Amino acid sequence: MAAGLPPAMDRPHFIGIGGAGMSGIAKILAQRGARVAGSDAKESETAAALRALGATVHIGHAAEHLADDASCVVVSSAIRQDNPELARAAELGVPVVHRSDALAALMDGLRAIAVAGTHGKTTTTSMLAVSLSELGRRPSYAIGGDLDAPGSNALHGDGEIFVAEADESDRSFHKYAPEVAIVLNVELDHHANYASMDEIYESFETFAGKIVPGGTLVINADHAGARELTRRVEGVRVVTYGESEDADVRVLSVVPQGLKSLVTVLMDGQEITFTVSVPGRHYAHNAVAALTAGVALGIPAAELAPALAAYTGVKRRLQLKGEAAGVQVIDSYAHHPTEMTADLEAMRSAAGDARILVVFQPHLFSRTQELGKEMGESLTLADASVVLDIYPAREDPVPGVTSALIIDAARAAGADVTPVHDKGEVPDVVAGMAKPGDLVLTMGAGDVTDLGPRILDRLSQ
Repeated sequence: MAAGLPPAMDRPHFIGIGGAGMSGIAKILAQRGARVAGSDAKESETAAALRALGATVHIGHAAEHLADDASCVVVSSAIRQDNPELARAAELGVPVVHRSDALAALMDGLRAIAVAGTHGKTTTTSMLAVSLSELGRRPSYAIGGDLDAPGSNALHGDGEIFVAEADESDRSFHKYAPEVAIVLNVELDHHANYASMDEIYESFETFAGKIVPGGTLVINADHAGARELTRRVEGVRVVTYGESEDADVRVLSVVPQGLKSLVTVLMDGQEITFTVSVPGRHYAHNAVAALTAGVALGIPAAELAPALAAYTGVKRRLQLKGEAAGVQVIDSYAHHPTEMTADLEAMRSAAGDARILVVFQPHLFSRTQELGKEMGESLTLADASVVLDIYPAREDPVPGVTSALIIDAARAAGADVTPVHDKGEVPDVVAGMAKPGDLVLTMGAGDVTDLGPRILDRLSQ
């Protein structure tokens, strides 16, 4: 039976309650019976979903939004110190709890699987949540994206398993004590918080060291950074997966079948073949990671492998938004060069002779400064691209860092790139480029996702 309310979290107030990570925790607390309140910058479907669970959601940030009897204030690393609700909490003496501490409290007493890595966390966590639900295990889960089914990023289940996406960006994944941890890959990202690969490795080592005694670290044998982490980790059982000949769970084949893949693995001397209901080799490998972790937790492979086919996707992870005038519009959350390349290769594999047109919005000045060249080079996999201005999120502008870093690199590599500074012009630009049979991919972690419906409307005209 799942745990109840953590101490002092019966009346939580969330600053930025609409965020992917924050909203999930808020939903679980509401489902466990807490009186949840919070604020967010703008109205959203997430805010509406929280209200449907009984939460009070204010739009905008103001000191009066914080109730005098709030038991705690939950924040993420994105909340600035001058937030008026944070200042009001200090006046009232209300404890401030980081998002990761709140999630750790929710997982306490349950058998936790924590999914970490530079890329693929949301997909892999979702695959586990869906397949375990399919098997009737009634897991709780907290995910950084909305599932296609049942359409939520979090759920309070009454089973003994909690599946959580473990965020390395601000080292908050050090707060968790999972029974099984997955590390999908290890690369340098989040440049505002990590200055070098050594710092990244140290952070992931600390995460691996939090695994409970007798637990398991599931790690990608094909990824150089993950293999290096394997050499550094001590005192924990390690199970590797991948195409490498020395992998404990070896991927023998990934056969594309339209928008699905047929995957065969060798596990404990037995060949297991199962379907992954989304396209792309990287998603097939995510499914193998999920299978390996579930088996480490004691779920029979013969049950879990076929249940993985129930996963049909996460919003913003190669999500089909619609079709108009013979053009399909697909949305991708990819914002790191490795993710961009993987999604474009997956689309190329599924597209056949169709042209791929990308609308890319860079995310963060720091990431663009460090990886702009690689982002531009990844766009060579598209037939043509539109590149928008940088989405700043939590960052202030950096002098000299603009989308031009990406555009220049893309053109130098031979890509066809059109810069567009006004997002409002994108639907017209795309409509002028697209032909029947083309695939349009809106790509990035910012608000580029809002353009999908507008592009479809323009194409339908």
